[in-house]
Amino acid sequence: MLPNGDLLVYCSSATGGTDGTDSVLREVDLAGNTIWQLTTNDLDQRLVDDFLNVIPVGTHHNFVSLPNGHLILIATITQTFTDLVGYPGSTTVTGDLLVDLDPAGRPVWVWNAFDHLDVNRHPMGFPDWTHTNAVLYSPSDGDLLISMRHPNWIIKIDYRDGKGSGNVLWRLGEGGDFTLEGGTDPMDWFYAQHAPILLTPEAGGVFKLAVFDNGDDRLVDSAGDLCGSSVACYGRVPIFQVDENAKTATLVWQEPLPLFSVFGGYVQQFPNQNIEFDASASSSNPLPQRSRKSPIAPLPNWFSK
Repeated sequence: MLPNGDLLVYCSSATGGTDGTDSVLREVDLAGNTIWQLTTNDLDQRLVDDFLNVIPVGTHHNFVSLPNGHLILIATITQTFTDLVGYPGSTTVTGDLLVDLDPAGRPVWVWNAFDHLDVNRHPMGFPDWTHTNAVLYSPSDGDLLISMRHPNWIIKIDYRDGKGSGNVLWRLGEGGDFTLEGGTDPMDWFYAQHAPILLTPEAGGVFKLAVFDNGDDRLVDSAGDLCGSSVACYGRVPIFQVDENAKTATLVWQEPLPLFSVFGGYVQQFPNQNIEFDASASSSNPLPQRSRKSPIAPLPNWFSK
């Protein structure tokens, strides 16, 4: 909800893909009237004017409205590679952009995952590589946090209110930059996650972070075996205390889900400190057991929502 009482929403048709194909960002009033909208074609044209080599497929999943009136959007971009690890020949890889729109709707800053992350690290869902599904703003330092479902990471990006380099400051999750405390590594990291929320006002220094941990790609032992056969996949809602200086993430609370949700989900905290969470989809069929020791085949499309 915007300060004027209107709603800012993403809309797409039933046939629109999870990559943002045919999505529209739209401001609507409470009577359903469209006040303002931005289509993918609109965004493409504005990016062509200022960032010639960046043409997204569409915007998707989430956005954040900043205190200065800017909007940070998540958009899909593709790039073709030859002979990636485990993928001989030509592979078109789907990654993500962050696009900073000023109050006039003009792109003023762009971050491209292909410029900052290793495309050869692809634990889940490849060639849908990053599948970013959430973006958060840290007011104390002006930086951004994004949730990348398929790498099983939440990363912090040097944004500094549009003056940052775009460098990845840290990667939170299995195989990232933090030591897990209060839990067992790697099982107690989050996997295929959604909806990270800050339980403290900012994401600088020491802070608490909750996340909806779907668990699709969960490692069940240090040998690299994944859930699905000998160990059923499971989801939960964990809270981590993150110390970005000491590079530790302490598991301070967790709640197992009553069902396994293969995608989606949300978590929030009420004023009385209670934690509420919602699951989007349940499955009684365990995911196929795989190993990180061999290339991971693409999952069926319905896992990649």
